[in-house]
Amino acid sequence: MNYRYTWPKTQGSSGFNSFKKVRYARYSWVFLAGFFSCVFLFYMFSNSGLEVPFATGLGSFDASSPSNWVMDEDIVVFDDYILLRIANATISSYASSGSMKPVLDKGANGIRIVPRNSDQIEGGDIVSFRFGGILIVHRVVEKGIDDEGVYFITQGDNNIFSDDKIRFEDIEYVTVGVIW
Repeated sequence: MNYRYTWPKTQGSSGFNSFKKVRYARYSWVFLAGFFSCVFLFYMFSNSGLEVPFATGLGSFDASSPSNWVMDEDIVVFDDYILLRIANATISSYASSGSMKPVLDKGANGIRIVPRNSDQIEGGDIVSFRFGGILIVHRVVEKGIDDEGVYFITQGDNNIFSDDKIRFEDIEYVTVGVIW
């Protein structure tokens, strides 16, 4: 048998055949629909008066928001100062480790309390615990129960891997607010 290869013939002067034109048009419509959807959402949120966190999808993991430790009635705004009614609160400052950027970094002032029991701490809360004599500040990414009782898994917002299990007894503080 003798096989002979021939070059395909192009249609039209543009070099696109009709299949490529249809595919190009379909991708164009998908792109335009996505673009105008983003413009519409931006317009809606920018006129709503709400602060909208911007997510790029480039973060290391999907973190839950912290629990609501400060109620609206505990925040009193005056003309020249703001009063936060938080019992037994202390102020903390942070090292520039980068594990909790952009939420916590050098220059941020944390408002922290000592939790009374493990029921107060939920996923998303930012806790302080000792590890090797160093006070670590990471977010709770998991809360569970095993043979030894309640445990927490923590992780820095910029860390790829989570920390080992910690117990309520290991937790010294819960960050209930941050002032930059």
